[in-house]
Amino acid sequence: MLSDTAPGKSFEGKIIALDPKVDTATRNVRVRAEVPNPGKTLLPGMFATVLTDIGRSQRLLTLPQTAITYNPYGDVVYVVGKAKNDKGKEVLVVNQRFVTLGETRGDQVAVLSGVTEKDLVVSTGQLKLKNGAVVIVNNIIKLPNDAAPNPTQQ
Repeated sequence: MLSDTAPGKSFEGKIIALDPKVDTATRNVRVRAEVPNPGKTLLPGMFATVLTDIGRSQRLLTLPQTAITYNPYGDVVYVVGKAKNDKGKEVLVVNQRFVTLGETRGDQVAVLSGVTEKDLVVSTGQLKLKNGAVVIVNNIIKLPNDAAPNPTQQ
């Protein structure tokens, strides 16, 4: 917290209560905080600038929502791997992998477990796949990647 009456000095405290009502005119919310006040520098009725630390940045693995097959028994993605066919030639095949999902933001969904950033995941056409199916990677079509998509009327 910074106050104009004590330039260059900051006060550290903690939030102990939030008013559940938001003022619709000002979009403000009342907050109760405890701030140590050594030397009685802060007085009742003073204005202050308050900075709050409300979290930290997180590094998440995300996939397009189209890559997830949502099922009642668990969410699944298809991961591409290498295998040898009956002629001994190396081919690309897919295998189902169960994933644990986190929050969704726009076209992306956070994957908490089940895949790593090194895995190659199928993003479209999962209805045609099954475990061990041979695939060809085709990245011609670019999927939308918008954090705040706006659906259009067609």
